[in-house]
Amino acid sequence: MPYLDAASTEPLHPAAREALIGALAEGWADPARRYSSAARARLLLDTAREVVAEALGCRPDEVFFTSSGTESVHLGMLGALRGRRRVGTHLVVSAVEHSSVLHTAEAHEASGGSATRVGVNRQGRVDPAAYAAALRPDTALACLQAANHEVGTVQPVAEVAAACAAAGVPLFVDACQVVGRLPVPEGWSLLAASAHKWGGPPGVGVLAIRKGVRWRSPLPADERERGRVPGRENVPAIVAAAAALRARLAEAEQEAARLAKLVDRIRQEVPRLVPDVQVVGDPTDRLPHLVTFSCLYVDGEALLTELDKEGFAVSSGSSCTSSTLRPSHVLAAMGVLSHGNVRVSLARTTTEEDVDRFLAVLPGVVARLRAISGVEGL
Repeated sequence: MPYLDAASTEPLHPAAREALIGALAEGWADPARRYSSAARARLLLDTAREVVAEALGCRPDEVFFTSSGTESVHLGMLGALRGRRRVGTHLVVSAVEHSSVLHTAEAHEASGGSATRVGVNRQGRVDPAAYAAALRPDTALACLQAANHEVGTVQPVAEVAAACAAAGVPLFVDACQVVGRLPVPEGWSLLAASAHKWGGPPGVGVLAIRKGVRWRSPLPADERERGRVPGRENVPAIVAAAAALRARLAEAEQEAARLAKLVDRIRQEVPRLVPDVQVVGDPTDRLPHLVTFSCLYVDGEALLTELDKEGFAVSSGSSCTSSTLRPSHVLAAMGVLSHGNVRVSLARTTTEEDVDRFLAVLPGVVARLRAISGVEGL
């Protein structure tokens, strides 16, 4: 089955698989202990931390390992908000952030804080001037994703970071979709990433906190990860994540060019082959492996199911479906079509033949679903 859902999870990189097997043998001990097997585990953990820090452009002692990107978001945001309570309780986020960010904002509001959600244009991009205008003297934290997980649009992080720095507000960046694929944007104060997005194993997240950023754990005290993340580190998985990241960075430029070419073909061919389709997201300043389009008169859930029957693993931008009856918050914020939404995100395993077959199958699938709905001749 052609796997076209890398934005959800990238298949495990061969380098990660090899590193994981070795680390299970050498890194199984508790890295916090003093005996020799624990020292080997600690060395593996420290080396992995250095690899991740170099990729993010920060110091190793600014990198902390969590169990997921979502946990990194929760800890990063809640810890920064708690650490800066004396400044204020105002939070700024974009309207198209990942649900983990928006749910944290909702929890912050429920506990007495306030939040401003900055809108986006029809390509899904924040206006830096509008974002800067949302900052206030009592703003404790600002959040902006590096690139959107549903439509692929790259956000103006550097410009927003400059505005935040001028206002004395730390910027939290959700970089889960860009690490290992695009250069990490500069100017962040706190950052979240997730290993399974770059071909590492699931269960490894990254939280980076710059020195000097006020942060206080929202959880009970724990000595692990220098008090930032509770619980014992999964050393073998972390080692595998670092190995995958190193391998992905070595091939990133070549792979980005290859996948961008395939995505360009999908963006051009789908509207030509299928009537009443809207391709969404920025056509150029975007993630190289991701394209999203919406098909009018088609139920999104049914479309994904039929594509699965044809052998394609694709996802949706959480479009209007018969089960939820709620549109994607990203597509709604952009003001674009949300019915029959499909997100195609290519993996390192995706071939040109996979894309050819997808383009050959899609028109017939959409036509059948429209006929079932009583919409024919389109």
